Amino acid sequence: MNSLERVRHALDFLAARRPCVDLRGRVMMPMPQGPIPPGVDLRDMLRQHIVGRSLACMARAAERRRASLASGDVAAYCAAIRAAVAGFYGPLPVGPHAAPVQATEVSRFEKRGYRLENVLFDSFPGWQVNATVYVPLDFAPPFPAVVIPVGHSGKQFESYQLPAQFFARCGYLAVTFDPPGQAGEKRPGNDHFVDGVRAYLVGETSSRYFVADALRCIDYLATRPDVDLSRGVAMTGVSGGGTTTTLATLLDERIAVAGPSCCLTPLADLDIAQCYAGCPETHMWRRYAEGIDEVDLLCAAAPTPILLMAGEYDEVFRIADTRRLAGEVAAFYAQAGAAERFTFFVDRAGHGYTLAQARQFVRFMDRWLRHTPDRPLSDLPDESFRLDPDDELRCHPRTDVHMRSLTLARARALEAARDRDAGRIRAAAAAIAGVEGPVGRPAAVEGEPFRVWTHDWQSLLLRPEGGIELPATFLCPPGGPHGAILHLDDGGRHRLLYRHGLLARAVGFLEREQAGLAVLTVDLRGWGDSAPAMYPYEMASWGGLDRYVAYATAALGDSIMGMRTRDALAALAYLRSRPEVDGTRIVVSGCRLAGVIALLVAAIDPAVAGVVTWDSPVSFRALLEEEAYAWPADAFIPNVLLHFDLPELAVSLPCPVHRINLRDGGGRPVQPADTSAGAPAVEADAEEIIVAALRRGPGRSRPARG
Repeated sequence: MNSLERVRHALDFLAARRPCVDLRGRVMMPMPQGPIPPGVDLRDMLRQHIVGRSLACMARAAERRRASLASGDVAAYCAAIRAAVAGFYGPLPVGPHAAPVQATEVSRFEKRGYRLENVLFDSFPGWQVNATVYVPLDFAPPFPAVVIPVGHSGKQFESYQLPAQFFARCGYLAVTFDPPGQAGEKRPGNDHFVDGVRAYLVGETSSRYFVADALRCIDYLATRPDVDLSRGVAMTGVSGGGTTTTLATLLDERIAVAGPSCCLTPLADLDIAQCYAGCPETHMWRRYAEGIDEVDLLCAAAPTPILLMAGEYDEVFRIADTRRLAGEVAAFYAQAGAAERFTFFVDRAGHGYTLAQARQFVRFMDRWLRHTPDRPLSDLPDESFRLDPDDELRCHPRTDVHMRSLTLARARALEAARDRDAGRIRAAAAAIAGVEGPVGRPAAVEGEPFRVWTHDWQSLLLRPEGGIELPATFLCPPGGPHGAILHLDDGGRHRLLYRHGLLARAVGFLEREQAGLAVLTVDLRGWGDSAPAMYPYEMASWGGLDRYVAYATAALGDSIMGMRTRDALAALAYLRSRPEVDGTRIVVSGCRLAGVIALLVAAIDPAVAGVVTWDSPVSFRALLEEEAYAWPADAFIPNVLLHFDLPELAVSLPCPVHRINLRDGGGRPVQPADTSAGAPAVEADAEEIIVAALRRGPGRSRPARG
């Protein structure tokens, strides 16, 4: 056949195939060996799925608010929201029943109109609050008090020093303190994003470290004879400090007046529709599922007086969104009979706490805390305020106790007390993945088989649920039924097929003399061809696709790893339905983070013949032990260490398990001498062992060690 004849043959071949139309209406000519055109935009599929489910949660939250007002049962609504918020935290070491505050004064400095006192006291055991107290000098004690939680910043900056100085010069004793991490004194092991996400593993929210410190400051104020708490205390803060203020107000009735600033918009606007990852501490487990919108946090505070402040030119929280939230809260307070107790102030400023806001909050405190609304204020021009030197605010807190160390200690305590019954662990794995019964065969779009040497190549699209499509490839030798591999890889389904890669060798591709294996390799949602496209807020240094997905799905109460486990179970059901496959001889293999999915699948489906993982995390505990981990945020499965760690999960499986080239939290191979996390020795020749393990019949693979 000459060149012209070959071209005509190819054209005839394509003409015999039915064209398809892509999402833009363009006619596409499918190739038998090519991917099947999806019915959704794979680049946006996962994000749209998360957004749709999250918006549905917020719609239910809005309906609950409307129903409470319509029924007149506002008190029950407020109690339900407060109870849900308290449930995010569990017991905290604060309040009248906590250990007595043992404060140590570090230094003091006399200033114009106020005195600086730097003190240290514990919140959690060994975790020190580095408080700077601004004591009025031109007023007689006892003083009313205001707590100022610092946002994602440090107490030495303008948004914290100047308001605190202003409050003190108006007769209020003010106390500020650094949050975990950021620009303050409590940086090591306290990064909001790197270390905050670790708390998910042990069933906690990192918000507990922010809120507990603020509430512990009230405990400290109660020990001072120069403070009058008979009418309660005020709390105000900007950005993350405003969020802490809002949450703390629902947890402690001692907070009589609240002033959050530049921190609140409806979740449907910023976090959800605009896909702003924000912080893990604001995405508590099941927050969306519980219907706890930012609007709910303020409404549920009724009738506590609240001054909500916003910057007209805020770069983060758009003023139009905050106005919408303020309108809803004002209407709620009005219908709850407390209209005058909610005020919204818009400052002609950006994202920060200004002296203009401080003036507004002093007037608000005078009315609702001191009950002296007509008290004249001293003439305190902006020019009379100066930042004090950073050195005069330092408390030098301990740095050996931090978010990471406390979370690791919690993980070790859970491990020591854990029930290692295999049946219980497998049931917990199903609960972690959100699996309540058998996962059925998904709908599938199947391309035509295309013979390539010893196997038929077939492109697939699996549809495990509405709006979710999983690109997949099925390779199968002639005849059958064959043993088969369900292969999962966070780097893409074809990564280990390419150029006669490991997976191609494992199935016997190009080996005519030996019967090969079938393989179904699938891109689980968010991996491979369905990796999400970047959105604008992910340009920020604290953004990230993995962070957005991890935080948002935690708030949904359905972790991304749980979703992927259900995807894999659906793919397994599809593979079993193929007549070319022996359903009793299917091995699940997983590479890197997908190795965790492989173990979960085998725990949930007892008919799996074996599991092989490689380059996967040795344990979840290892993610806590490493100062800087190499794994994405979605590796931190919420609540998992309440039930099991990966070595325990592997041992609990009823099938043979082979875990090869395990990696520590930093992504490094676990050395044979490192057995602290239950790690088997690194295999001498990983590729040969993987191939051998996958080609052996069921029941002959070596079990996991560790």
